[in-house]
Amino acid sequence: MNQVIGVRFKPAGKIYYFDSNNLDLHIDDGVIVETSRGLEYGYVVLMPDKVSEEDMPQKPVIRKATIKDMAQLERNKEREQSAYEICLKKIEKFKCPMKLLRAEYTFDRNKIVFFFTSDGRVDFRDLVKELASVFHTRIELRQVGVRDEAKQVSGIGPCGRPLCCATFLGDFAPVSIKMAKNQGLSLNPTKISGVCGRLMCCLRYENDQYVHDGCKKKGCCHRDKGNEKMFRVGMKAITEEGAGQILYVNTQKHTVKVQLEGQKTKTFPWDEVEQAENG
Repeated sequence: MNQVIGVRFKPAGKIYYFDSNNLDLHIDDGVIVETSRGLEYGYVVLMPDKVSEEDMPQKPVIRKATIKDMAQLERNKEREQSAYEICLKKIEKFKCPMKLLRAEYTFDRNKIVFFFTSDGRVDFRDLVKELASVFHTRIELRQVGVRDEAKQVSGIGPCGRPLCCATFLGDFAPVSIKMAKNQGLSLNPTKISGVCGRLMCCLRYENDQYVHDGCKKKGCCHRDKGNEKMFRVGMKAITEEGAGQILYVNTQKHTVKVQLEGQKTKTFPWDEVEQAENG
């Protein structure tokens, strides 16, 4: 079987797999491939040794991109800006309740895709007819969610860095409020929500470190591998300052915060805490 390659069509976009078609390809090479939308220009980003059945390539690469292809890609980008401005005027003309994000030509210019957001469903049939009469090509209006909007528009996150979704995340993985609880983070929505208004994608990054596979209550159990101690929020513990209840487990610093008698709280290293017999 030929080499399988992973191709992206835009930065931080989803990776699609293709057959290399016996071409001499390397990372960052431009390639022309056929997709459901038509011919597309993409970049080689992966050359995996193994690929799951789900990601097995269905089509081969048509050719390695040439200087002429790169020039056409640049011309398409210029046309996209013009198409975006024209579409904005048409949206205003038909008073469509939608926010236009961007316009995107397929590489062969057989279709223009306009991405937009809206609070509800939009009847854009007249708008599509008008755009088709202007551009004389196939028109697609695609409604996206708030996370996709943030990915396409980009911006700066609460951490002060460019948004993860716009820089390297290819797919949106599920994020739950339980992940914030596992990590002992504030449950204040304003502190754990991104610019899109949804839970921050980075809540997933360290979540696995706070979850122990062997715990019956998944997400709340942490094991000290050296002493084989198991700590869980809410369990009773014995410390050098007396008995108490564990309020928080820090798996990175290997410490636990314990509430002692008299509502006093103190943080102890794992090796200074024992589980109470009836804990």
